[in-house]
Amino acid sequence: MITLKRFRENPVLSPHQENSWEAEAAFNGCPALDNKTVRLLYRAMSAPMIHEGINMSVSTIGLASSEDGATFKDRIQFIKPENDWEKFGCEDARVTKLDDKYYIFYTALSNYPFNADGIKVGLAITRDFKTIEAKHQVTPFNAKAMSLFPAKISGKITAILTANTDLPPSKISIAFFDNEEQIWSKEYWEDFYKNLDSHALVLQRCANDHVEVGAPPILTKNGWLLVYSYIKNYFSGSAVFGIEAVLLDLKDPQKIIGRTQGAMLTPEMPYEKEGKVANIVFPSGAYIKGDRLIVSYGGADTVSCMASCDLNKLLAEMKNSEILNIKMEKYERNPILKPAPENAWEAKAVFNPAALYAGNKVHIIYRAMSDENISSLGYATSANGYDIEYKSPNPIYLPGAEFEKMGCEDPRLTQMGNTIYMCYTAFDGVNPPRVALTSISLKNFLSQIWHWTKPVLLSPPNVDDKDAAIFPGKFKDKYAILHRLSVNIDLDFVKSLSFKGKKWLDGSVLLAPRDGMWDSEKVGIAGTPIKTRKGWLLLYHGVSKYDHQYRVGAALLDLNNPKKILARTDKPILEPELPYETDGQTKNVVFPCGAVIVDDKLFIYYGGADTVIGVATLEMSKIFGAQLKKSSAQKGTRSIRSSIKKTLARGDKLLSGGSLKHSPPKPLKHHIKRILNYKIF
Repeated sequence: MITLKRFRENPVLSPHQENSWEAEAAFNGCPALDNKTVRLLYRAMSAPMIHEGINMSVSTIGLASSEDGATFKDRIQFIKPENDWEKFGCEDARVTKLDDKYYIFYTALSNYPFNADGIKVGLAITRDFKTIEAKHQVTPFNAKAMSLFPAKISGKITAILTANTDLPPSKISIAFFDNEEQIWSKEYWEDFYKNLDSHALVLQRCANDHVEVGAPPILTKNGWLLVYSYIKNYFSGSAVFGIEAVLLDLKDPQKIIGRTQGAMLTPEMPYEKEGKVANIVFPSGAYIKGDRLIVSYGGADTVSCMASCDLNKLLAEMKNSEILNIKMEKYERNPILKPAPENAWEAKAVFNPAALYAGNKVHIIYRAMSDENISSLGYATSANGYDIEYKSPNPIYLPGAEFEKMGCEDPRLTQMGNTIYMCYTAFDGVNPPRVALTSISLKNFLSQIWHWTKPVLLSPPNVDDKDAAIFPGKFKDKYAILHRLSVNIDLDFVKSLSFKGKKWLDGSVLLAPRDGMWDSEKVGIAGTPIKTRKGWLLLYHGVSKYDHQYRVGAALLDLNNPKKILARTDKPILEPELPYETDGQTKNVVFPCGAVIVDDKLFIYYGGADTVIGVATLEMSKIFGAQLKKSSAQKGTRSIRSSIKKTLARGDKLLSGGSLKHSPPKPLKHHIKRILNYKIF
């Protein structure tokens, strides 16, 4: 996932003690390109002063200039309260040039103490950043963060704003004007507000989240790029501020054609974590410089900062978000396998099943747990994918080596030619779990002659490593192995599977947790990757650091280069909802270890609450169908691109009874270093 790289010069603006009007804070800057000069309009907070008979800090709009976009000077107070509708402050400017005018929208405060009724949008217009030609109150209702699009759309002046910012839920909305005067027409906005939902973009993933417009929209070859603020858990007391982006259709900006799959930036640096309001990054502007997207943001409501990313890579990632928000259908007769008290080896639990389709049936190998908390592997088959037609009365794989004396857990199956490889988690009851590998011939497997090869360990000692599978194909004559080291999904390429204690898996991070999302604590593969016409379909489990539930998502990897992630689900496709998933050994867990495709239907086999086994399905066409519609929506945009060509040119993741769900021990120093490097770069 694309992330923003912070400027070395950050913060680019800090409070200026010598100027009383900006002595407390200088943040939320919005850049505007003025020939070769970058003008930065920013929110300045004064030292406490008597204002309108009240001892308070007053916000005004400051202006600074830069020739390199990082070093700003010539700071002046540019917009300050002059009218009743803004008399208690002017905040958070967004500026857009349309024709020969710069339209500067800002938050106008008319009441103190501040309340929703006194927080509205104001507008100042300038041509030269020297003189304000006019000022207007814009919205008669609570709103913030308004900006114009830098070109007319279908002949109309177009704006984006956040309505009801202080009367949640907020709504990022699109407005169209026939003329300039309509921008501040009270009658227009009253009619607009009556039908607010019809103008809104749906960007919130959860009801507890909050969104606001960040930067003014930017014209790109793929659509209008909007950088915005996404605040996870805003109303729950554990808010996570992040910067995200969405791509809007060139002709119809109310149509979302792509978006980032999580935050591109979250508070990490001291200047983002410490200040007037801790742990905040808030986007307020953006522009294009060469092949880089430059994003301006406020840190901890105190300083102004800059960060950047490769624009083309960002657009490609957003365009290739082919796996959208899909949901698996759970079998109505779930669970399909339950503990069997009559069999001591599976009396306590059966869960976390691997699956393989061969010989016109689905073969399921599952983890079984005895009352002594020792795990072995059981076997069952299904002709229709749903109902169990046969179940072995005995385990088909038992702990045999010292390194797995407390259990063989969570298998994943890979067929390559006439051999079936099985990766599983080996647990000795003392040390961190490790990845083990065994194999069996396809002939013996289908005949249920369980002659497995002697297992070998793939992962190093004293390192928590599990959730492993081999790709069912080689890449440049090398095997590709996925495994979960610490909290990430790692990918390793090896010439041979003959480890024999002479080498270990290491690899590099393929998929990492995403702050503020359902997979924010740790991730691990759900099963062996499945080859499709669009790429390798990788199902994975994710754990949230906020509610600690196990959910399932999906990613799409490039067919020839599985290190390349083409898409990743924003939302989980499977999550714990029913009693057999929410109540058991471990509450709120869905944990698949295998999936198969039968007649263009995806079957996922999963453990529910570490106790039973269920199955869920999804038509493959639903996974990719939405992309076909999205592609067609991008056709026919050459004319609008041509008409605004000049504008484009201006912008440049050990319990004693087995390793159930738990937080892993700390990894070794070199793993920490590698993980940190990944997150940064």
